[in-house]
Amino acid sequence: MKLGRLCRALCVTALVILSGPVQALDPFELEDIRVEGAQRIEVGTIFNYLPVKVGDQITDETARESVRILFSTGFFNDVQLKRDGNTLIVVVSERPSIASIEYLGNKDIRDEEIEETLHSVGFVDGKVFSQPILDKLLKILRERYFSRGRYSATIDATVTPLDASRVRIRLQIDEGRVARIEKLRIVGNNKFSDRELFKLLELRQDSLLGFLSSKRNYSIEKLSASLEALTSFYLDRGYINFEIDSHDVAISQNKQDIFVTISITEGEPYAFGKVELDDTQQYITKEDFNAVRPHSGEPFSRHQVLLARSALESKLTNIGFAFCSVNAVPELDNERKLVDFTFVVDPGPKVYVRQVNVRGNQSTRDEVIRREMRQIEGAVYSAKDIRRSRERIQRLGYFDEVKIETPAVPGTLDQVDINVTVQERSTGSFMFGVGYAGADGVLLQAEINRENLFGSGRELKFKVNQSSIEQVYEVAYTNPYFTKEGISLGYFVEYENIDTAETTSADYESNSSLFGVRTKIPVSEFNSLDLSLGFEQLELEGTTTTPTEYSLFITDHPSSENLILSGGVTKDTRDSIFFPQKGYLRRALFAFTGPGSDLEYYKVTLRGRWYRPLGDNLTLNIRGVAGYGDGYGDLDELPFFRNYYVGGTGTVRGYSPRSLGPRASDSLDDSLGGSKRINATTELYFPVPGLDDSKNQRLSFFIDAGQVYGSNQSIDLAQLRYSTGITFHWFTAVGPMSLSYAMPFNDESTDDIKKLQFTLGSMYR
Repeated sequence: MKLGRLCRALCVTALVILSGPVQALDPFELEDIRVEGAQRIEVGTIFNYLPVKVGDQITDETARESVRILFSTGFFNDVQLKRDGNTLIVVVSERPSIASIEYLGNKDIRDEEIEETLHSVGFVDGKVFSQPILDKLLKILRERYFSRGRYSATIDATVTPLDASRVRIRLQIDEGRVARIEKLRIVGNNKFSDRELFKLLELRQDSLLGFLSSKRNYSIEKLSASLEALTSFYLDRGYINFEIDSHDVAISQNKQDIFVTISITEGEPYAFGKVELDDTQQYITKEDFNAVRPHSGEPFSRHQVLLARSALESKLTNIGFAFCSVNAVPELDNERKLVDFTFVVDPGPKVYVRQVNVRGNQSTRDEVIRREMRQIEGAVYSAKDIRRSRERIQRLGYFDEVKIETPAVPGTLDQVDINVTVQERSTGSFMFGVGYAGADGVLLQAEINRENLFGSGRELKFKVNQSSIEQVYEVAYTNPYFTKEGISLGYFVEYENIDTAETTSADYESNSSLFGVRTKIPVSEFNSLDLSLGFEQLELEGTTTTPTEYSLFITDHPSSENLILSGGVTKDTRDSIFFPQKGYLRRALFAFTGPGSDLEYYKVTLRGRWYRPLGDNLTLNIRGVAGYGDGYGDLDELPFFRNYYVGGTGTVRGYSPRSLGPRASDSLDDSLGGSKRINATTELYFPVPGLDDSKNQRLSFFIDAGQVYGSNQSIDLAQLRYSTGITFHWFTAVGPMSLSYAMPFNDESTDDIKKLQFTLGSMYR
């Protein structure tokens, strides 16, 4: 205790001595206080800090305490106390304030990052200048450059005094260049060559063509990633005893060349021996375990072990064990070079959902979100149902982001809450857009759409599309939950005027009015049935260039009234609507006119899309369409205006839109379309270079195949047309855009070729 009091006394004494002299003062009663030397600091502020006031008895002790307190504010370089009669004179010398901060030469570290650092240490305009804080700032900035491999970076700080006790700070930054790996060595590898191992690393040593790769630039993050890559490589190939003994990093005198040496011990390769399951309560079936477990005799692989653990834990979380764990316990047989594994299941308590909380929805009603939930309150926890709930909410299209968290209920071991947090986007819009497609020409589009009417999830839409080929006017209203089971009900009115004179297909004109009702019936979680019933009034008219194949039909059926029933069965497991990475879409579509209609016909179309990820940034898509149509009753063929067409974007790129298939018998040789259609596409999607994280842009390589056949033709696969090429896809503010370049490779002289094709707007029809 005495030592502590002595230390405190010495500290106070030293502070007072450093802060400036204090005249030896005889005790006196304070009648007035006068401040001298204050320029920026208000006198009233100084009075507030002083521990004495008029009427107090002033002694040497109170004077020294006053100096200590004023000096500790950090506002002053010097503080002195003097006496003039019974007046205390406080003489201060202010520390300068920061008038401005200028920094030059930074490129690798952006201005915003430097500003953030300045604010984090409190070194900003108007603050009192402090050399220790400036030194701290320079240290932080240098460390940021070092973390990026710029060990030769220098920062010179210049402090320039100004009037009114201010200073100007100038930071002159010389970033230097990123330190390059001059020499990279791996020591101890006997099973694999340097060349094989170097390919795994994020680091590369300098070489003749080293300037082409950023991997020659050194950073601590790249070294850590390289060490992890080496470890994973060996552990996935049986080397269970692999170790990195050391990694030495040396830097040249100029701080721009790095020498890295990684020492390893490979060990011997092991294989899986016995692989067993320890699940005393038998929550994991034998069949489920055999489907995911590593197989005896295969080379040991840490990746396989982790996959098996993850798969087993996933099965447990799907049946209520939210806090389960599966531990893979190894046992090495060094003589036979085998490693036995026992997967020990610790299910923990079965967990139930106490309540579901919805947050972030300002306009959308809770019930709109809750009815998409597949994990319900009071039920057993299911990770599978929670994932599906998020997918369904996201697919509504009302939210930019959907997050679901499952915190444990405080004080319990077997309950969680489900917190659904959404970020709403605008669902009421007026849109006017301009698009282009080779098949339709310029498209003008105007739309008033309220997808989430009054937050109810209902949709009201007014739409106008106008191009050189067609004019479409549509009004539609849909209630997606007409019943609580999720059956939707909608009403629609459409008017369509078509003039095909500007297309590569045969010429005709039509006017149609259609009104009706549609519904969607969910059959299961991924399956649905769509039905639509409409009444159509149709008028057809020929032109001077209408081919005989069309004009005969128009003469017999210039106008008609038809009852149209259409719909389809859909199974959709895709993980996204726009750029899916996995899942599939299958549709069986039909449309026919009811008996007694003026035109009696039917169409059946089968569509399929299958997506599979090939690594982190590659997605394979295989899709196909098959269609057939015909007349019945008094009509012996499919009406020409319901024909299928192939060629162009969405079918077979590289050929002009709607150009393939049967041709008119007259001299114009126009495309007629057909009653049978086959086309298929294999497409590999990958990121645009430099835009790996983009959610609305990507490239693809594709192979297209397709053809249409007339009612008097049989399907002949030898007549299929093929093309291959590359496409740029972009979801722009005015709709999806695609730019493709395709090369047909079995075209004939009569085919209409168009290698470069462009679409913009909502044209994928």
